[in-house]
Amino acid sequence: MAKGKVDALLGIVFGDEGKGKVVDVFTPRYDVVARFAGGPNAGHTIIFEGKKFVLRSIPSGIFDEGKLNIIGNGCVIAPDLFMAEAIELETAGYDLKSRLHISRRAHLILPTHRVLDRAYEAAKGKNKVGTTGKGIGPTYSDKASRIGLRVGDIQDNFEQKYQALKARHEQILRDLHFTDYDITEEEAKWMEGIRYMSEFPLRDTEFEINQALAEGKNVLAEGAQGTMLDIDHGTYPFVSSSSTCTGGVCTGLGVAPNSIGEIFGIFKAYSTRVGSGPFPVELFDETGEKIRDIGHEYGAVTGRNRRCGWVDIVGLKYAIMVNGVTQLIMMKSDVLDTFPTIKACVAYEKDGVRTTEMPYDTEGWEAVYEELPGWQTDLTQMTSPDQFPQAFKDYIDYLEKALERPITIVSVGPDRAQTIER
Repeated sequence: MAKGKVDALLGIVFGDEGKGKVVDVFTPRYDVVARFAGGPNAGHTIIFEGKKFVLRSIPSGIFDEGKLNIIGNGCVIAPDLFMAEAIELETAGYDLKSRLHISRRAHLILPTHRVLDRAYEAAKGKNKVGTTGKGIGPTYSDKASRIGLRVGDIQDNFEQKYQALKARHEQILRDLHFTDYDITEEEAKWMEGIRYMSEFPLRDTEFEINQALAEGKNVLAEGAQGTMLDIDHGTYPFVSSSSTCTGGVCTGLGVAPNSIGEIFGIFKAYSTRVGSGPFPVELFDETGEKIRDIGHEYGAVTGRNRRCGWVDIVGLKYAIMVNGVTQLIMMKSDVLDTFPTIKACVAYEKDGVRTTEMPYDTEGWEAVYEELPGWQTDLTQMTSPDQFPQAFKDYIDYLEKALERPITIVSVGPDRAQTIER
């Protein structure tokens, strides 16, 4: 029997590319869907049959009965937020406990992690990263410091371990003079979440995944955030705290590099970013506002305005390189339907220096654009590439040549059905 493969679906800009919708579309082709990094700071919005779901920690394959969904060891989990998310799905009629397994090696986000997140941001003054305040960074810090709590700890002397780490956090907060907080209610809900989560299958999921591969089954690794927020390769320090690239699939699920098959890179027909940090293609004019309004560019978890701009070929080429992307998926093409002119960033420029490579520090660089004619046609009702207007076909061709990868899927609307394969 041929060994199965792990295909990866990765955001290759700053996240918010629409990964959840595509995972939902792809799920029937796979036996296992697994999240390998990140936590409840990433909201994957899925719309079908008039219903809208926002998934934060649970893989987007959860709607397909008979498929195994896994929260991998590279993830961090807030039990109270997980419980709220899971109960919403159960209320909608989905039997989670029969199709969702949680890695015992995944780390737990404590209530005090969230307080630390706020305290660290406050201490930075004007140099804030713009975190979601969900405690993600402090949790990964504890993981790297080898003092964190893991899901498996729920099953072994948990209360003592929890109180010890909580006390350590409280001492740090006193040292930071950040003492005006009260987690009493939050902690009670968190402990309720711990009890709720313990009812799920808590497994050594690296063995489950590798056994599935040995049986010839295929796995879809669902990314969170985007490449430009990767802790190593993103716009540091304005990044997430996990490995969002292909390499993170291996470490976050416990699979070998030679198990990786296709690597789908997902991006929008334009660019967005949430939070602070360099963003050379950002538009501060009416065009940027128009893209935001038409695209409803507000964070699925935070509700924050997303910063908007034209497509960034410099950033995309960099992300394709570090991830080894084999196929591209372009989302939200319909948002640009009414624009007479479309722009694409082909280089960065600063102090008379022009580059087509991602610089070490992207702060202060300005975008250099090429212009293309817009298609000024409603794409949302189209169901086949044959129906695309010529100007839109030209835009796709232009990007394929610039990025040297095929765009195999194009999305023309938010619904599951508005996903067109080429």
